[in-house]
Amino acid sequence: MSEGTPTRARRFADIVVPAAERAGYTGHGAKARFARDTGMAEASVTRLWQGSALPDARFYAAISEATGIELGALLVEGGILSPESLQSLSETDRTRVGSGLTPEEAADRLGIRDEVGRELFYATIERLKRLEDEHTDGSADAGGTAAEM
Repeated sequence: MSEGTPTRARRFADIVVPAAERAGYTGHGAKARFARDTGMAEASVTRLWQGSALPDARFYAAISEATGIELGALLVEGGILSPESLQSLSETDRTRVGSGLTPEEAADRLGIRDEVGRELFYATIERLKRLEDEHTDGSADAGGTAAEM
């Protein structure tokens, strides 16, 4: 890799840090609040902010929620999913999700083999189902948790 080519961790930080700042994680204690809200250790947040390390996959859903970045974009940028795997959820595939496709089958079709990645994928599906239920019930807060800080 040439000196001018950013690492995956640097590219990830270049996406997450500005989004975190837009979501209100600025000023004194920003990293500590981000750590608390995502469940990450503060030292891990510092390494993320510096672009020197990627977070563990288990934190991606919380990072997505805190920053407003689509989880799929984080998964691709963090190297958890390939762009092709994410793209394979085309409009045609999405209609099949509602027709009885299980999360396990979806993970298989997307090529998600890593156990941590699969668990993250399942948790994300469950979170999306809960959000959809909240929106359907009319009880969802359009501002999100990050706006409450």
